[in-house]
Amino acid sequence: MKRYKKTLWMTVSFFSLFIFACVTINIYFPAEKVESVAGEIVNEIRNRKPDQEKDPLKNEKSSLFKKTLLAFACPYALADDALSISNPTIRALKQRMKTRYAQMRSYYQKGIFKEGNNGYVSMGNTEGLGLKEKRNLKGLVKAENGDRKRLYGEIGKALKIDASQIDRIANIFAREWQKPVR
Repeated sequence: MKRYKKTLWMTVSFFSLFIFACVTINIYFPAEKVESVAGEIVNEIRNRKPDQEKDPLKNEKSSLFKKTLLAFACPYALADDALSISNPTIRALKQRMKTRYAQMRSYYQKGIFKEGNNGYVSMGNTEGLGLKEKRNLKGLVKAENGDRKRLYGEIGKALKIDASQIDRIANIFAREWQKPVR
């Protein structure tokens, strides 16, 4: 009888551990990939140059020796470095957002538009603006936020991220959007 209880206890423990291990695997979120994609997309939309000091492979002062050593030591790093997400929907969204950004840029600089921590644009101080201009600006914000929501969803699909994690994608993008407008 004792042996039966011990075997039963070990079997239950093993299956419990197995079930919890499977749950842990399914929760994986590729934050680094999303950060890379966010930086690339925001830089493209806002016509910003990527920060070359953070990436030794893109830094012009980086030696050929370092690049060669990195290529042989860990070739998969070079493949991951060039991570780019694109499909027709994402390209169309980026183009619309880039065109709209040209209209929004001066309003960002004046503090009328603000980037939230949630990855979306909001209205800031609108004192001194006429009703028609406020209405037009609200239309820009609504269009921008709609495109951003679709962009986050498309990136989630491309990276095979569950739809319930779209807010996490938006939060990662928020850090890129909040970088100063030049």
